Amino acid sequence: MTGITGRTRNKEWGVNAQHALYRETGTWYHLPTRFPAALFDAHGYILFETEQDYKTCPGLHIGRELTVRQGIANLRGYCRVT
Repeated sequence: MTGITGRTRNKEWGVNAQHALYRETGTWYHLPTRFPAALFDAHGYILFETEQDYKTCPGLHIGRELTVRQGIANLRGYCRVT
């Protein structure tokens, strides 16, 4: 276990999301329920200010879980952190 969580990345990178979710690969997440929400991977994040922004984002497959087949790094609005 790496010890990295959405909460730690949110704080370290100063994103200020209400709901922060982390997955190293950026391809699978639990569903965000509070907004603004951020999805983090090993190299960056994407922030959704509103639920509407999240629900209308191309590339997200929202079901019982959230899948992003190409990974969040391929979504418009992805912020790489170096």
